[in-house]
Amino acid sequence: MESGRSSEISLYTGNDDNIVSDLLTEFNFGGKRARIVGGLLGHWAVWTKGAVSLLACIKQNLTSPSAKLLTTAQQVTDMNAAIFDVRNDFRGCIAGIHEVLRRQGLLEGRWCLDPAEKLSPSQSEEIDRICRSYPHLREADDLLIQENLDAWLS
Repeated sequence: MESGRSSEISLYTGNDDNIVSDLLTEFNFGGKRARIVGGLLGHWAVWTKGAVSLLACIKQNLTSPSAKLLTTAQQVTDMNAAIFDVRNDFRGCIAGIHEVLRRQGLLEGRWCLDPAEKLSPSQSEEIDRICRSYPHLREADDLLIQENLDAWLS
């Protein structure tokens, strides 16, 4: 904002604990206003179709966010915590992404370059829990993959 080029710069978030809220917020820096327009966003490494729909919904509701969007904000944060293994200092973050992709049929396993990197104890159960708790955030992707997986892998 201080650069004098704020109208030429797009702001992106990487704040996995507050993605939806960051996207909904108008930031005010001494009278200069800016919005975050996107980002490198946590669980959006998986379930991307749903994330794109969520981003579109956020953009349509910038002036009057609904209670549903605020609830979704907390659900997205919970999803990130499970996938990226917050409880275990992020030890299983890559393995968590691979586990979701494996469950969808996109990967045969959750192998990582570092063979010692794997799911943390109880991380698989946490991923089970978020899948059960928030099906609306993943169903569009699961359906898209199910409908196209054979063609993509042939």
